[in-house]
Amino acid sequence: MTRRLDLRLWAARLLIAIVIAWNLECAFAFLRQPQAFAPAFELSGVAGAAAVRGTAVLFLMWNVPYLVAVWHPRRGRLSLWEALAMQTIGLFGESLICAHLPEGHAVLRASLLRFIVFDAAGLLLLAAAGLLVHLKFPTEEVTL
Repeated sequence: MTRRLDLRLWAARLLIAIVIAWNLECAFAFLRQPQAFAPAFELSGVAGAAAVRGTAVLFLMWNVPYLVAVWHPRRGRLSLWEALAMQTIGLFGESLICAHLPEGHAVLRASLLRFIVFDAAGLLLLAAAGLLVHLKFPTEEVTL
């Protein structure tokens, strides 16, 4: 493996790791204090806390392909593509939910917009990681 490709792998790992860190930070915040986040989803009480904790568990589950991809972005390229697909689905799904939300739900809309920005940034970082490890430069020897 050439030095240039090695540097690109580490840069890709860093980009993927940033997305993982954001996901984990959100998951742990939701697990620690679900009652603080439930009102942003127009939820309250025990049911609201359970729903927020359930979302935290989903964040943890969603990180599995990201963790495989960060280990070795080129060898784990299928996981990187899965992470990109998941991030894209999240972005479009949240955008559709927000677009179909009736008036009068400003707090919920603001919460959805935060997730849209969060997923758009993650998508850009993952796409950049994918480009770093999958584009072949003429001077590189790729035999992984």
